[in-house]
Amino acid sequence: MTRQQLIARIRATGTYLCVGLDTDITKIPAHLQSHADPVYEFNRQIIDATKDHCIAYKINTAFYESSGAKGWETMEKTVDYIPATHFKVADAKRGDIGNTSAHYAKAFFETLAFDAVTVAPYMGEDSVRPFLEFTDKWTILLGLTSNPGAKDFELQRMAPSTELPRPTVEGFLYEKVLTTAARWGTPDNLMFVVGATQADSFTAIRQLTPDHFYLVPGVGAQGGSLQEISAKAMNKDVGLLVNASRAVIFASSKEDFAEAAMRVAAGYHEEMKGYLG
Repeated sequence: MTRQQLIARIRATGTYLCVGLDTDITKIPAHLQSHADPVYEFNRQIIDATKDHCIAYKINTAFYESSGAKGWETMEKTVDYIPATHFKVADAKRGDIGNTSAHYAKAFFETLAFDAVTVAPYMGEDSVRPFLEFTDKWTILLGLTSNPGAKDFELQRMAPSTELPRPTVEGFLYEKVLTTAARWGTPDNLMFVVGATQADSFTAIRQLTPDHFYLVPGVGAQGGSLQEISAKAMNKDVGLLVNASRAVIFASSKEDFAEAAMRVAAGYHEEMKGYLG
C-alpha cells in the first residue's frame, strides 16, 4: 500500500485506528477452544467485527511464533483473511546484518503479505536498508517506546547537535535515531514507532520528522490519550496509525467478544472522526 493510498483510505473512512491482533490463546473465550485453530477463529471474528472501524491491523508475531509451525500457519491465515483495503503490520521488531535482514524482509513482504514490518535500528543503516528496498512496502522503525527500559538508552542525553531543533540543548538518543534514520528512507516508505504514553514528546518529535507517519501503540489498556496524541502529532496528511490491542480484542471474555470489540472500535472511530474534522 502506497502512502497516497493509505492517506486516501484514512480520509475516506474517517479512522486511523489500527487493531492489534496480539492474540493470547489463554485469554480467548472458552467456547472457541474446541475449534481446530482457536486463535484463527478468534481473529477471524474480531476482523469481521472491527473492519469497518479501523484502517489497519497489527500482528505481534511473538504470539504466533511461540507456537511453532502451527502458530506460523495461524499467522499466515490471519494475514490472508485481513481485507486488501486494510494496512497490515508485522510487529516483529527485526534488525540484523544485511543478508539476514534481507531474508527477514522476504519472509514478511513476500512469503507473508504484510505491508509493513517493525524494525529495531540499533545495528544501523545496513541492518535496515534491505527492508527499505521493497517497493510499496513500509519499514516502521522503533523511535521512542513506552516501556520502562526506554530510559536505559532512548532517553539518555547526548551532546548538543546542530541537527536538532534545540542545538544549544543536549538532545536525547532517540532524537538522534529519528534524525539519522529519516535520511535512510523517505516519508513514502519509513514510519516510526512512538509510544502513546510519551505524549509530552510528540510536539518535539513532529518537529524532527514533520512528514512521516507514526505507529502509536499504547492507547487503551496502557493509558495513552487519543485526544492528546491527535492534537500533538497529527500532520496535514494525518500521519498517524494509532494502535489499540487488548482494549479492543479482549473487551469481553465471553461469547459476545466480537460484539464488544466492535463497540470499542466504533468508539475510537467516532472519536477519530471528530479529530479529523
